[in-house]
Amino acid sequence: MSSDSNQNSLDKEIENALSGVNLQNMDMAQDSPQPSGGRGGPRLYDGTVVGVSGDDVIIELGPRMQGACSLAEFDTKPEPGDKHRFVLHGQEDGLWIVSMRAAQELAAWDDLEVGSLVKARVTGQNQGGLTLKIGNNEAFMPSSQVSTDRDEDISTHIGSTMTAEVLEIDRSRNRVLLSRRRIQEAEQLVAMKEAAGNLAPGSILTGKITRIEAFGAFVKLTGGIEGLLHVSNISRQRVENVADVLSVGQELQVKVLEIKDGGRRIGLGVKQLEPDPWDQVLDKYREDSIVNGKVTRITDFGAFIELEPGLEGLLHVSQLGRDRVNNVGSVLSMGEEVSVRISSIEPGSKRISLSKLDARGAVIGSEDSVDSSVIDEALAKPSQGSLSTSLGDLFKKAMDSSK
Repeated sequence: MSSDSNQNSLDKEIENALSGVNLQNMDMAQDSPQPSGGRGGPRLYDGTVVGVSGDDVIIELGPRMQGACSLAEFDTKPEPGDKHRFVLHGQEDGLWIVSMRAAQELAAWDDLEVGSLVKARVTGQNQGGLTLKIGNNEAFMPSSQVSTDRDEDISTHIGSTMTAEVLEIDRSRNRVLLSRRRIQEAEQLVAMKEAAGNLAPGSILTGKITRIEAFGAFVKLTGGIEGLLHVSNISRQRVENVADVLSVGQELQVKVLEIKDGGRRIGLGVKQLEPDPWDQVLDKYREDSIVNGKVTRITDFGAFIELEPGLEGLLHVSQLGRDRVNNVGSVLSMGEEVSVRISSIEPGSKRISLSKLDARGAVIGSEDSVDSSVIDEALAKPSQGSLSTSLGDLFKKAMDSSK
């Protein structure tokens, strides 16, 4: 999917989530005073530490302008001359009450950009998603951006603090949108690459089927990564409907066939764990032998005959009989058991050509059909009597053996 498509999808999600939500009424700094000047919010003041008095740090803010900041806001005891930035919280007995932490939060807010990662506290839920705070500043997270698990109850996050990515920020409209799902997706991608890095073609794993489609099944593997078990790799036998042989939640052993795009695409197989009948085809079958098989597929150009699970041959339309056949379905039907002759075997290309005609052109099973081996055997023997008598006996024997 293109980046434009992703952005359009995200914009639509945000638009739906914000339906009925007035972000203009979300006070971006409701806990802070609003002194004059600046950008309409609390101002940052540069200050210099001049001393420590009890639990207060005395700050020089300017000519004849001093403030006091709580010592607890400093990680280490400040030294005279240290410079920091502060936010003013009003006056008390002529001394400004200032906060360094609030200034840090405000500075962080000013530095926010799309793509920034922030810590946000979940304060509530509305019809579109979650309300949060980044420091003292309000933010919003659409329901679709809370988690990669769409069935998760988002209300369980109220009161918690989460790391989120800034999707959109518009200070003029007091609008900040966050996404936790983006963080999870990035983490899952790292985990997937790490898990995929431990895989190699040929690995045999146990997985669980998470989804079934017409073209195959998705299988969840170790580390949360998913692979595709294509319909052609499910069984040595032809699978027409994946749901007939597999089910969601089923556990099975799979073999890793390929890993592409850094682990984004993992091809799996099950039939590869079974013996391949093509490895023994020349030991079990020979050309010109008559075998029995079952019709598994009918096409315009012929029919596929299963000789055993995982081993099919093609009975071409031209080999269905002596006469021309225009419609294969008028001669054969699905599931029908037929006797055919193997006319050729090509193990390298995994092709077997079949025929309904015997070696001498007669339809197998017809009165005209004779066993070539019987005729060859008779011809190999020394002739006895006249030629006509020998040929008559020969064909009589051949006909008898074919019955």
